[in-house]
Amino acid sequence: MNFKVALILVWGIQVGFSQKTITYDICVYGATSAGIIAAYTAKMQGKSVILLEPSNHIGGLTTGGLGQTDIGNKYAITGLSRDFYRKIGQHYGKFEQWTFEPSAASDIFNSYLKKADIKVFTKKQLINVIKSKSKIRQIELLDENKQRMLVTAKYFLDCTYEGDLMAMAGVTFTVGREDNKQYGETWNGVQMLDKHQFPDGIDPFKTLGDSTSGLLWGISSEKLAPKGTGDQKVQAYNFRMCLTDSVENMVPIEAPDDFDPSHYELLLRYIDKKQPIELNWALMHLQPMPNRKLDINNSGPFSSNLIGGNYNYPNANYDERKIIQKKHEDHIKGFFYFLGNDPRVPAHLRAEMKKWGYPKDEYLNNNHFSPQMYVREARRMISEVVMTEKHCVGTQTVTDGIGLAAYTMDSHNTQRIVVKDASGKYQVKNEGDVQMGLGGLDPYPISFRALLPRKSECTNLLVPVCLSASHIAFGSIRMEPVFMVLAQSAATAAVLAIDSKKGLHEVDVTKLQEILKSNPLADGSLPEILIDNSYDGQFSVLGEHIIMKKQYGRYGKDYVKINSNGQATFSTIVSNAGKYNLQVYFPKSEKNSKNVKIIVKIGNQIIEKQFEIDANENDWYNCGEIEIASGEKVSVTLSSLSDAGFIADAILFVPIK
Repeated sequence: MNFKVALILVWGIQVGFSQKTITYDICVYGATSAGIIAAYTAKMQGKSVILLEPSNHIGGLTTGGLGQTDIGNKYAITGLSRDFYRKIGQHYGKFEQWTFEPSAASDIFNSYLKKADIKVFTKKQLINVIKSKSKIRQIELLDENKQRMLVTAKYFLDCTYEGDLMAMAGVTFTVGREDNKQYGETWNGVQMLDKHQFPDGIDPFKTLGDSTSGLLWGISSEKLAPKGTGDQKVQAYNFRMCLTDSVENMVPIEAPDDFDPSHYELLLRYIDKKQPIELNWALMHLQPMPNRKLDINNSGPFSSNLIGGNYNYPNANYDERKIIQKKHEDHIKGFFYFLGNDPRVPAHLRAEMKKWGYPKDEYLNNNHFSPQMYVREARRMISEVVMTEKHCVGTQTVTDGIGLAAYTMDSHNTQRIVVKDASGKYQVKNEGDVQMGLGGLDPYPISFRALLPRKSECTNLLVPVCLSASHIAFGSIRMEPVFMVLAQSAATAAVLAIDSKKGLHEVDVTKLQEILKSNPLADGSLPEILIDNSYDGQFSVLGEHIIMKKQYGRYGKDYVKINSNGQATFSTIVSNAGKYNLQVYFPKSEKNSKNVKIIVKIGNQIIEKQFEIDANENDWYNCGEIEIASGEKVSVTLSSLSDAGFIADAILFVPIK
């Protein structure tokens, strides 16, 4: 179903309120990870920028506890998004890193803001959008003191997870799941699969076997619709929790004020049926973070997700959203407390849960609990191009790509309902979880037009987060590093529109793509030189070999597996003279050689190195610093130092500043 927010385009007399009007080249609404990168991109390219945030939290989910980055394929992460994870790596003494503490992410985002001299205006809630025909003239905001702010800009970027600016600007959007028939998809709409699912035979009623006693808390009485049916239901939200087992750095987990043990009766029935030996996977996903911390995500049929608790969130006002967020917060706090303290929970699970608490050194202004709810999906724009499952799996490909996605089509459960088993007995099941791969065809391009509203609706707005995509395609796109990539592309498009004096819909996409490639850090610094095994004329193999497409951890669409007596050579001509750091990428593989020889030839100079590869890591290996003259040919040849074969995937020349 499609929705529009009606606008009352009036100036009004603002009695009893102070008012301040500001004019900028570019206004970014939403200081999420995407919003910060967008504002930084525009400011570093010489434009005046204002960055506004409705809450007091900066950095979105990246600083909100999502420390285990979902990427799918590192090749897809480019520009400033990649730079962010390189800075995370430097923070921890590595080349790049994808797992991190919330405070580390916050420090890095603040360094971007400081470098570009950008002030974030927090607690500025959008209350009105003033348009002239299809162009936004001003937006009106209200702060916690009821003071109003009018912001005028040439271009606007909606970087919120909710799409509030887009909706208030009168742009067509949707909420929920499309019917599979709408876009010719397979995995949209109602789907009851076996991931994060209850085992068969768990009774849904308060009194076992008695349907008149009512359903346990959290179970819906709705009937299961046919497979692929569309609806307005929203995949579940939670918080990506950061916990620690360091006693010195721990705040104990306590019950929320409105704690009700009956809300976790279904959890007990699941534990009794499943008999889990530990918390991980069966009850939650525990991902180790640096400094004795965890990033905890939903895992299993009853976990940190509050299934069905978010249906009204996308179109709710700010006050209503606070109530919904509080319910999600109370659910996860109660979930942790129940597992650690209720005597009906097996002793070994209680003991494991009691080891963990909130870290004292995180979220100092929010009682050490993340202020950012994981809004996995809210509104989604509908524009001239809608990204669908067909783009994800490669049966359709856009030609105006300005960013890549590579994650699986991922939707969390949407509802918890009652169904009958084969014998006609009632049981509880979850519905909506989908985790479908891309068929080895990733990464795939995201259309620039999917970030643009229809021209008839708005001509000076870009939407890099709540972009135009079906529910299931959005499930693949909706990753923090991808949002940062798209935000940089959107901001660069706005800069290009200003400089070329053209509208966003008339921007030269080829030129936009070239700018993103030649100026990836938005500061004029030299770009890295990547050579993938798939690059024609820059990669060659001697000896028997096969091309592998389905190995997780590969860089790009594939890699080459070469017999022990063969060799692989990457080569290029470097146009920009200077010092570079050479990195060689190896995906993890226990069956291949752990000892590799690398020969670097620069003109007549030859450098030889040997490396021991960690079979358990997908990682870059540092081959050291090399100096290259302008126009000089460089080749990097790999070979095995054992009887086992080896992998050739990608190399990287990183300019040394």
